[in-house]
Amino acid sequence: MGKARGLASVTVIGGGIFGLACAWEMARRGARVRVHEARGIGAGASGGHIGALAPHAPDNWNDKKAFQLDSLLIAPAFWAEVQRASGQPTGFARTGRLQPVTDPQALGPRIEAAAIRWPADLGMHLTDAPQTPLATPGLWLHDDLTARLNPRAALAALAAAIRAKGGEVIENHPAPESLPGPVLWATGTPGLLSLNQGKGVKGQSALLDFALPASPHIFADGLYIVPHDDGTTAIGSTSENSFTHDRPDDQIHSLITRARTLCPALADAPLIETWAGIRPRSTSRAPLLGAWPGRPGHYVANGGFKIGFGMAPKIAAIMADLILDGKDAIPADFRLLPSL
Repeated sequence: MGKARGLASVTVIGGGIFGLACAWEMARRGARVRVHEARGIGAGASGGHIGALAPHAPDNWNDKKAFQLDSLLIAPAFWAEVQRASGQPTGFARTGRLQPVTDPQALGPRIEAAAIRWPADLGMHLTDAPQTPLATPGLWLHDDLTARLNPRAALAALAAAIRAKGGEVIENHPAPESLPGPVLWATGTPGLLSLNQGKGVKGQSALLDFALPASPHIFADGLYIVPHDDGTTAIGSTSENSFTHDRPDDQIHSLITRARTLCPALADAPLIETWAGIRPRSTSRAPLLGAWPGRPGHYVANGGFKIGFGMAPKIAAIMADLILDGKDAIPADFRLLPSL
């Protein structure tokens, strides 16, 4: 437990996936944790629908891909413990992923790389008999490593788990000026912009009333179709570098049309709701983690962009190591730059 036993408190600013995951990890290690969220849990980029925990391609291996793989492999235990502590579902399941194939010969190196880099029982293979009505006849690339969770359910479960460990999660109230103990800033796009180390990218998603909870999700040309365990299916997402507001607009309807075309089984599925948010993308496109330069006792976890939920279990572990025990295991590519 290290220094965690002697901590008076740790303050976390931000109730998205990075803030709540880190707060939970510190609470489960014995720290007294207080989370401040100016709006509501998941009010920013974490409150969408998709929840696809999909690995990077296993070829052209690098430290970022290795970090993400480690996080995906510890995810089942991480989310199972959150569910036990909270008594609430997270929607986590390793259901796999299907991608349509046009050039099977080109995929040979990728499949071989998966066999080398990924666990033996979680590899890639080609199939012309995908086990889901979402997939049309043809050749598909299937992987068994990909998982999914329900983002909103997962965030609610994290908040409940933190409270069950004696922590506080304060919503709809800005953080006070005086912040006790070490402070972790997980404030999404506004925080990233204040650091001058990235930008916001708008994303939009939709939720359909279509139940297929055991199905692999579909990914094609940036389009995600992710069945959840609550009888819904998520469609997403856009990546908009130019935008005038953070609300849904006509682009999401084009995305839904693409999804219904790719998966005719969705043709008559009713639309439940649409969502839009501004995702924090760092200049390096990797998460930004570590001590805040020039602000002793303050730390940052930001830049989740599209992979925040998949990275969260390991990010929570290494940020807890840093804040509670002074152990710095942050990859070089994830470190904050000096203040600009």
